[in-house]
Amino acid sequence: MSGLNLLFPFLSLFVIFTPNFTLVAGLSGCGPHHIQALVQFKNEFDYSGCNQTDYFNGVMCDNITGEVTKLQLPSGCFTGVLKTNSSLFGFNHLRYLNLSYNKFTSSSLSSGFGSLNKLEVLSLSSNGFIGQVPSSLSNLSRLTELYLDHNELTGGFPLVQNITSLSILNLSLNHFSGAIPSSLLTMPFLSYLNLDENHLTDPVEVRSSSTSSRLETLHLRKNPFEGKILDLISNFTTLKYLGLSFQNISYPINLNFFSSLKSLLRLDLSGNSVLETSISSDSDVPRNIEKLLLSSCDISKFPEFVRSLDRLEHIDISNNKIKGKVPEWLWNLPHLIRANLVNNAFTHLEGSNDVLTNSSLRILDLALNHFEGPVPTPPLSINLFSAWNNSFTGNIPLSVCNRSSLVILDLSYNNLSGPIPRCLSNLKDSLVVVNLRKNNLEGSIPDMLYNGSLLRTLDVGYNQLTGKLPRSLLNCSSLRFVSVDNNKIKDTFPFWLKALPGLQVLTLRSNKFYGPVSLPAEVPLAFPKLHILEISDNNFTGSLPP
Repeated sequence: MSGLNLLFPFLSLFVIFTPNFTLVAGLSGCGPHHIQALVQFKNEFDYSGCNQTDYFNGVMCDNITGEVTKLQLPSGCFTGVLKTNSSLFGFNHLRYLNLSYNKFTSSSLSSGFGSLNKLEVLSLSSNGFIGQVPSSLSNLSRLTELYLDHNELTGGFPLVQNITSLSILNLSLNHFSGAIPSSLLTMPFLSYLNLDENHLTDPVEVRSSSTSSRLETLHLRKNPFEGKILDLISNFTTLKYLGLSFQNISYPINLNFFSSLKSLLRLDLSGNSVLETSISSDSDVPRNIEKLLLSSCDISKFPEFVRSLDRLEHIDISNNKIKGKVPEWLWNLPHLIRANLVNNAFTHLEGSNDVLTNSSLRILDLALNHFEGPVPTPPLSINLFSAWNNSFTGNIPLSVCNRSSLVILDLSYNNLSGPIPRCLSNLKDSLVVVNLRKNNLEGSIPDMLYNGSLLRTLDVGYNQLTGKLPRSLLNCSSLRFVSVDNNKIKDTFPFWLKALPGLQVLTLRSNKFYGPVSLPAEVPLAFPKLHILEISDNNFTGSLPP
């Protein structure tokens, strides 16, 4: 910016305190009395968690006038009450003010913000502000971005609709109540509006022609709207991202409501009832959708219109009542990378397993269904493969060992048998979570863990495993959770696991472990971060140190 000087971290800052004056040398461009005011503002709060350099790195001044034009507080550094007479409100040339992610708990929003009438960006997110938004905020006629989200603000809808230059408005996660003002929807430059998780209701009256032509993002999650809002939304033809989850609409939503939104890329209707006749193949849903979230929508059939969404990347139809087979065409969608089918009544995957294997999926979650037969071969590019709580049988497919990007493997709560594949060692550079709990796996836990393994969680409880704990667990310096409970493992207490610096949970319950569980008095047990240790129902002797 011309005429401005950003104060970079490498500037030397020297604070000289005298009884009546504070000078911070090295803040070139800032006038001496402005520097003094900056230090005064800082001293109004407890900032013991941060140093002065962090604070001044967020300051920008005008080179000509010396006025402070930008102030961005470091996150999490300031604690205290922002008072009405704070020196902050003397910086009346500020254009950018960001106080987000600090702890002004129990502070009300001061009317003093309204005096900063040159502000273009005001961010007060996640600060614990309480009470109502002062009407003086409507004086900020130059404001283009306003963030009041993640606070405890109350009252009716703020008078922000008078700030006609606004392009971004985020009021989410507060306690605002009452009707959305009609004038909000006429704001000429508004492109992003987030009202998630408040207590707002439908506008009292809005003519279909009086809507913003620039609105691209609209988030209305968890507000008690009753349906009138849907008629209005159909006029926002520039919308790209629409979040309407968990409303109070008393009737099933017809997806054809959104047919006019040809630019729509993301649609979230989770937690609402969806009209089942509108999910057929001839549904007039916008074809450019990339993310479709229909979780908990009370549907019992697979949404056939999805077949025509060639740009779809993410589908979530979890927590519904869909029965039968997952259609083969789903895996043929060329850009699909994430599919969440959790908690339905699916029994089979339709068609050839090769189609799924060669799909573009990276995240596939089949948990909490009624799938039977062998575990399907996961896609070549898979990162997360979850199929827990089904009725899969047979062995763990060896093909998982060739999925070099696999991070999470969860096949727990099935009826799998046979050994744990030793070839899982192929995945030491990717695999972080292995959960094979509650199956019928046999044999010993293989020595499959090599130096540099990224594994953090290993759960093989409730199987038929025998032998000893593999000493190769020591190669997993990132291990946090190990559970081998309810097996037939015969070994001594694994004191050697104390070499794992981050181990927090170790469950050995109900096996055939034996021998002492205490070391000589002069030798500490020394599991530095262990919080949970379960060793009951074994053949140990002695007692654990206190």
